[in-house]
Order: sequence, then structure tokens, then C-alpha cells
Amino acid sequence: MKTDTRKPHSWFWNWVINNRLVSILTITLLILLILLVLSKVPWLATPFILVWQIVGLPIILAGVGYYLLNPLVDRLEKYHVGRTWSILGLFVIVALLLVWGIGSLIPMVQRQLTTLIAEWPHYWHDVTNTVSTWLQDDRLSGLKDQLDQFNQQLSASSSSAVSTFAQSTVSSVGGIVSRVVSIAVGVVTAPFILFYLLRDGHQLPSYLAKVLPIKHRASAQKLLVEMNRQVSNYVRGQLVVAFIVAVMFYVGFLIIGLRFALLLGIVAGVLNLVPYLGSFLAMVPAVVVAAFISPWMLVKVLIVFAIEQTLEGRFISPLVLGSSLKIHPLTIIFILLVAGKAFGVLGVVLGIPGYAVIRVVATEIFRWYRQFVGGYDVATPASVTEQGETTPDEKN
Repeated sequence: MKTDTRKPHSWFWNWVINNRLVSILTITLLILLILLVLSKVPWLATPFILVWQIVGLPIILAGVGYYLLNPLVDRLEKYHVGRTWSILGLFVIVALLLVWGIGSLIPMVQRQLTTLIAEWPHYWHDVTNTVSTWLQDDRLSGLKDQLDQFNQQLSASSSSAVSTFAQSTVSSVGGIVSRVVSIAVGVVTAPFILFYLLRDGHQLPSYLAKVLPIKHRASAQKLLVEMNRQVSNYVRGQLVVAFIVAVMFYVGFLIIGLRFALLLGIVAGVLNLVPYLGSFLAMVPAVVVAAFISPWMLVKVLIVFAIEQTLEGRFISPLVLGSSLKIHPLTIIFILLVAGKAFGVLGVVLGIPGYAVIRVVATEIFRWYRQFVGGYDVATPASVTEQGETTPDEKN
């Protein structure tokens, strides 16, 4: 009979080192301490913030273009088309589409937007008056008071926002000109960054891994590839779904004869980039416009919305997005709330891919910690029991 001569672990090992909860709390505490120290020396982050303000916009634009066009470049390369020639051909096609869009779509959107902005106060006033008429019943007086209070607050906040914007526009013309110039420079610079990303982007993980020791290069390269896969699947899928949603709303609004169909469809597509909440937010202007026209138009808009939600939820999103991120819907809602509160609109749009990247890194760190500490694997049954009984393998 074999005896176990291993020395038993101490309480510190069992309660601290080999405890998953304590490990997570310790790592979280260390991260928070690092952030606290960095907050005490903000001048360390100033160069990085300055660099990001200069190159952030072209990098984001180039990154979106890369995730959209890179599958096409890879597919053409399989058919023995050089990457440089395929990239140039795609650039020509995209340029022609932009020229067509600027020449045809933008004037239509501009006209519809100008008309909607001019008529929106009348739409909202008529809708609120209609709802107030429905709420004349004494039993619904509380809801009527809340609606009147909401309208007053909305009018006050809108007036304050318009006056603040006007004052800032008059007082900071130089800042506006500087912002416009920086945006123009970013838009002009993005195609050059995109060209080199499409041509040499597949070599970027191995190139970045060279700064690490040889024994860590393979795992670092695998980590970068996984991060790129997660972000590319999400960004590409969300953009494709948003485009399909915009087309569906536009076609649906055209069929029912709703005004501002193109503008409302584009707004629905853009807002659909916000998971779970975008489509419902996009329905607000459509519902207001439809309610102003007639109750039957409102019913038709709701039918279009129900059909779009059914097609998107049952067919389009599962087919395009799949389950690549594997993030629970409740987690997505929390991410949107936190990222939106911390970083505004940009946080809402980039919160999910940012969480995907952080999760990949955290998973890799925990995997390394598990291998380093040990004790997380399920123990294999001993070949000999404490009573000295032999296992079936020994009997055979």
C-alpha cells in the first residue's frame, strides 16, 4: 500500500493563495491601487492624451474600415489577387459609393432633416395635447400632471441647451474651427492608415509579440489574435446589422407612406449600434410623426416595428452576429449603463467591444495565475484507498 508523504498545505495556502475569491479581490485591489497612483500624477497621462487627440479619430475610422474590408481582401487573395491591387480596387468602389451618396442621399437627408426640425415642435405639441385629452379622466389626473411637468422640463432644458450652444458658438469660434480642421485632417489621414492596415495588418500580432521574451511570444500572439477576432466579429456584425435595419425601416416606412422615411431609417440604423435599446429609441420620432398624421398611421408604424424586431431577432442578428461574444444580455445592459455614464455616447458605442477585449485579457491572466498557483484542477482519484482496498485497475 502506498502512503501519501506529501506535506499538507498551510492555512495561508488554503485560504489565500488557493482561494479564487481572494485572488480576484487581490488582483482588483492591485489594479485600483495602480489607477489611484496614476490619478495622483496626471502629468504622466498628458502625452498619451495629446497623442490620442491627434490620432484617435483616424485610427477609429481606419479600424472600422479594416474590419469591414479585410474579409474581402482575404477572399480576393485566395483567388490569387494581390493584396495591394485588391485594396486599391476596393478603395475605388468605396470612393464611387461615397460620391453617389454625397450627390444623391445627402441632399435628400438634409431636406428631410430641415423639414423635421422645423415641424417637430408642432408634432410634439399636438401629440402631447392629444394625450392630455385622453387623460382628462379624474382617475388619470396624476399621469396628466406628470406629463405637463415633463413637457415643461423638456422645454426648459431645450431652451437652455440651445442658448448654451449659441453662446459657446459665438465665444469659441476658434475652437470650432480647430475642431473642424482636426476632423478634416483625420478623415483625410484615415485612408492611408487603412491602406497599410489592410496590406500588413495580418503581420501586426507577430510584430508586436517580438518586444516580449521568446518564451512569452506565442501566448502573447495568441492573445492578440483572440482580441482581434472578438472585436472584428462584433464591429463587423453590428455594422452589417445596422445597415440591414436601416434598409428595412426605410422600405417599411416607404410602403406605409410615412413622411421622412429615409431620415428615420438612417436614424434607426445608427441607433441600432446601441444593443437592445437602439431600435426602441429610433421608434420615438417615428411614433411621434405617425401619431401627428393619424391613428391608423401610428398602427402601421407599430406593425412595421413589430415586423422589423421579429426579423432582426429571429433571423438577422443570429445569422450575422451569432454567439461569438457570448455575453449575457443583462451584462450588456450593465456595460451600456456604466460606459454611457463614464464616457458618454462614445462609451455606449465602444463599451461592448472594450469589454470583450478586457475579458480576453482577464481570462488569459487568470489562466496564467491558475497554472502558476495550481490547485484549481480536479484531483484524480488515488489508486489506493485509505482502507487499503485496491481499485478495479489493480484487480485486473
